[in-house]
Parts: sequence; structure tokens; C-alpha cells
Amino acid sequence: MSSNVVNQVAYLRTSREFPEDMHMLTVEINKTYLDVAQAVNNRTISIFPINRPAITGESFFLTTQRQQSLRQMYPFGAIAAGTSISINHGIQMISQFSRIYGTCITALPDNRPIPYASVAANANIDLRVTSTQIIIANGAAAPNIVSGIIILEWLSEV
Repeated sequence: MSSNVVNQVAYLRTSREFPEDMHMLTVEINKTYLDVAQAVNNRTISIFPINRPAITGESFFLTTQRQQSLRQMYPFGAIAAGTSISINHGIQMISQFSRIYGTCITALPDNRPIPYASVAANANIDLRVTSTQIIIANGAAAPNIVSGIIILEWLSEV
């Protein structure tokens, strides 16, 4: 492994010998606590809320300054073929989106990723995000969408 890798402490040691000497034990316990804290803090957090954003646990270094990303989920209902819907996302202070994705259930029924690229003409599912809205367009030749979720992850300016 290269010494230029950022995450040198990605994993916790699976075993550790603790000394019997009280001073050495204190030193070893302090090291153990730091190892655990770093490993826990460097994981992706698996919370997908709908009412307010959650910190993802991911770090972005677009400059030398570390930026964390935030995540929020947006459930939506039916979208007929050939129509679109807009959802107000309410996100303020966006630096940049890091991920824009989702899934839906169609009337066939089947499950599809969003955005969806079909081999059939006019059967795609388009996904765009503006500064205020999520816009989902269901192609004219696509099956009706019954329901779905969109997940936005972004770098905050705060």
C-alpha cells in the first residue's frame, strides 16, 4: 500500500494486548479510544431522513479545506407516462451536489433506478435538480410510476 493513502486508520485492530502496569495501561487505553473514535468517525452514516438533512460521514477535499456532505430523501407518488412532477427540496446554502439518485416502482410492476435510460424511445425517466426543485419527468412510452424516492447529497457552504 502506498504511503500517500489518505485513510491510514480505516480499520480497528482485532486484538490488543493491555499491559498490567497502570501507567502503560492508561497510555494503551488512550490509544485504543483514539483508534475507535477515528474508525467510527470515518464511516459512512446510513441515515436517510425525509424531514431534515443528515450528515453522510463522507469528506470531500475540493480544496485543502475538508467539507462534509449532507443527505436527504424525498418520497413521491404517482407520475403518469408523458408527465413530470416538481418537488420543492428546501435546501439552502448548497456548494455542490455530490449525488443525485433514486428508485421507483412502475405499474408493470417493476423497480427502476432514477434516472433511467431505456433502449425504447421516449421511455426514459429524467431527473434534474434546480436551486429550489427536484424535477422528475416520466417518458411518454414509459409505464406509469406508482411511487418512488429521490435522494440528494450535497456539500454545504456552512
